[in-house]
Amino acid sequence: MHRVIHLHPEAPAKPAVGVACNGCGVCCAAEPCPIGMLVSRRRQGACAALVWIESARAYRCGVVSEPQRYLKVRWMAQVLGRAARRLIAAGQGCDCNLSVDAG
Repeated sequence: MHRVIHLHPEAPAKPAVGVACNGCGVCCAAEPCPIGMLVSRRRQGACAALVWIESARAYRCGVVSEPQRYLKVRWMAQVLGRAARRLIAAGQGCDCNLSVDAG
């Protein structure tokens, strides 16, 4: 099955599975994680919390980087941010096994 996802033209290429995340955005543009489903209010398609950071020329999880944007109650936003880091396995390496054709 082929799916088309749209990414920033300057986004880095998707790393191999197990290699450190480089902010390519492929995983989150393809489908939201469970916390992404909560903030996006959808189970398919790109996550609404996928944020392009121009200065880094990379994508980041907005729930991790600015949880208060998605949940206004400060202590709950902090909990949500920590949960998101754990859920997306931040710092553990790429777990997205999608193949990418930059055609």
